[in-house]
Amino acid sequence: MAVRPCIPWPDPRLRRAAAGAGEITDETLSIWDDMVDTMEAMPGVGLAAPQIGVMLRLAVVDASDARGQAVRMADPEILHASVQPRIHEEASPNLPGVSAKIARPRAVTVRFRDETGTWRKRDFVGLWATSVQHQIDHLDGRMYFDRLGRVKRDMLLRRAAKRR
Repeated sequence: MAVRPCIPWPDPRLRRAAAGAGEITDETLSIWDDMVDTMEAMPGVGLAAPQIGVMLRLAVVDASDARGQAVRMADPEILHASVQPRIHEEASPNLPGVSAKIARPRAVTVRFRDETGTWRKRDFVGLWATSVQHQIDHLDGRMYFDRLGRVKRDMLLRRAAKRR
């Protein structure tokens, strides 16, 4: 297990959709362990594999108060999203020093494969739901600021460029 560096924006890998995870192997389990270590070191509530340069549809989320309850997901997909929105300040270790308020569905039902390769369906609410959606965006080659209007997005990217 190791903390891996997050690739910096605007690395083109952050704009590419990740490939399907394939069979869950010892290597997959090792990547997930590294992702949890990296997420905890930030500290953050989620991490997608492309953020560390691994172009597979793998994600981890842990929005628990106590921590140590990370959910490992392969090939996650949102089956249902609530109509009620939740606004949360989002950021990314790939673009440090800036953040924005993003509105996302308050709850989602997600289908994913777990550590055994078994398909699971799970409901996520609140910060858990926000984090899962944020990670799936990364798996699809999207950043949180893509959900902003053009003017706000451009201002955020200019602020980030000044910080570099």
